[in-house]
Amino acid sequence: MSFYDEVGGAATFEALVAAFYRGVAGDEPLRSLYPEAPELGPAERRLRMFLEQYFGGPTAYSQERGHPRLRMRHVPYAVTMDQRDRWLRHMVGALETVIADGAPIDEAHADAMKDYFVRAADMLVNTHT
Repeated sequence: MSFYDEVGGAATFEALVAAFYRGVAGDEPLRSLYPEAPELGPAERRLRMFLEQYFGGPTAYSQERGHPRLRMRHVPYAVTMDQRDRWLRHMVGALETVIADGAPIDEAHADAMKDYFVRAADMLVNTHT
């Protein structure tokens, strides 16, 4: 069984990303990174597909968009440490929300997800202004 399946599959990732974007919607410094604003649906879909694939689920992200190349895809946006911190706060908060709502994510899986979120957020910072 894959990590993706162990944490609840599609339902967990849909709930996780939806909770994350509810936080982003009200966070103007972070929301400014999303060019589709005010519509966040396309970004929500991309992140969900990416996270599902990263954690062992369907490969729809790569089939649709090619190799993830996260850093390259984010170069056009000036990502600051403050935005990194905000992104991470909303993502960890979303994870805590889905766990509280009953997603089958044990402590070891939650820790692995948080570890990835920190590494990804750190990698995307590209400006110190």
